[in-house]
Amino acid sequence: MPKIDPARLIGDLRRLAEFGRHGTGVHRLSLTDIDIQSRHWLCQRLTDAGLDAQIDGVGTVFGRSRAKGPVLLMGSHTDTQPKGGWLDGAMGVIYALEIARAFAADPACAGLGIDVASWIDEEGHFPVGFLGSRAFVGELELKDVTGAKSRDGVALGDALKAAKLDGVAPVRLEPGRYKGYLEAHVEQGGTLEREAKRIGVVSAIVGIRGGVAVFKGEQNHAGTTPMPLRKDAAVALFEFATRLNRSFAEVAGPHTVWTFGRVVLEPGSPSVIPGHTELTLQFRDPDTPRLDALSQRLDAMLAGTNAAGPCSVVLIQPRRTEPAPMDAGFQDVIETVAAKHAPGLVRRMHSAAGHDAMVLARHMPSAMLFVPSIRGISHDIAEDTSEADLVLGCQVAADAAAAFLKA
Repeated sequence: MPKIDPARLIGDLRRLAEFGRHGTGVHRLSLTDIDIQSRHWLCQRLTDAGLDAQIDGVGTVFGRSRAKGPVLLMGSHTDTQPKGGWLDGAMGVIYALEIARAFAADPACAGLGIDVASWIDEEGHFPVGFLGSRAFVGELELKDVTGAKSRDGVALGDALKAAKLDGVAPVRLEPGRYKGYLEAHVEQGGTLEREAKRIGVVSAIVGIRGGVAVFKGEQNHAGTTPMPLRKDAAVALFEFATRLNRSFAEVAGPHTVWTFGRVVLEPGSPSVIPGHTELTLQFRDPDTPRLDALSQRLDAMLAGTNAAGPCSVVLIQPRRTEPAPMDAGFQDVIETVAAKHAPGLVRRMHSAAGHDAMVLARHMPSAMLFVPSIRGISHDIAEDTSEADLVLGCQVAADAAAAFLKA
C-alpha cells in the first residue's frame, strides 16, 4: 500500500495556513488576493508532484494525473469562513496532494491515478452554492452567475477578471474517467472525540432547508401608538420563532438540528415600532421524510401567521438541498482499511455539514472520511486536530484509495 510522508503532509498543511493567517486560524475568502496567492502556490505543489495542474475559469485548482487509470478524484476546498479554521477543507486537499505523491512513489500503484481538486467557494462567499464542484459536473454555467455578489459586494465576474481568470474555461467532468470521489475532512463536531474514535466513515450528508422569513407590519411611533393598535413586525417575528422552535421539537429526530441565524429589525430605533423584520432560518437532517415533516410545520406556521395577523409573512430565498447518501461499497472499503490501522476506533456516522461530496455523489460513487475535531470546534480560529490524527487519517485515506481502485 502507498506510504505517506507525515512530515511532508504536516509541512504542507502548515504552509497553506500561512496564506491569510489570523491568529491560530485563517481568513481566506474565495477569490480574494490572498486566496489567489494560495491557489498559485497549490498549483505549483501539484505540478511538482507530477500532475498537470491549472486554475480553471471559476477558480478551482485542478491537478490531473498522467496515469492511464483507473483514476480516483480526491479533494475538498481551500477557501475558509471569515476568521475560520486552518483545517476545514484544506486538510482534504493536502491529503489528496500527499496521496498522489505516495501513489507515484509506490510501484504497486503503477497505473493508478489520483486527480486532485480544490473546489472554489465551498464556503459560499458568493451566494451560488458549491460553485466549483457544480461547475465541474455541469450543474451550472458560469455565464449565469457572474453577477452574484460576494459578502464584500464584489461581483463574481469582476473577481474572476481581477484574478486573470476571465476567459479561462472551467474544468469539466470527463465521462468515464473516474471510478469515484473521496473527500477527507475534519469532523467539525464532537462525536468522534466524545466516543474516543479516530476515524469516521460517512454514511450520508444531511439535507438542508430554510430561507428568510420576511414580516411586514406598520412602522409607527413607539410612544403614541396604543398596544392593541400596533402591527409590530418584531413581535410577530419573535412569536413566530418561539412557536416554530416548539413545533420543530415535536417532529425532530435524533439528528435534526435547526438554527435561527440572523435577525433584522427595521428601522432599528428604540422609539420606532418595527414595520419590517427578517428571520433567517435553517434546518438539517439526513432523512428526507423528516425534512418533509419539518417543512410542513414551517408551511403551516407561515399560513397560520398570515391568517391570524396583524402582520404578514413570506418566505424568500428558499434553500433546499437533499440528503446525499455515500456509496455503500466505498464505505465498506474505508471501514475495512481503517479497522486495520485503528482497531475498534472506527465509527459510521452522518455528516451534519454540507460538503462538495454531496454534489459529486450525484455523478459518481463518492465517500467521505472524518478525523476528530478537538472540542468539536470548527468555523473558528480555535479549530484543530492532533497531528497524530492528521497523519492516521491520511494513511487510511491512501490505503482506502488504493484498495478502492484495485477492487
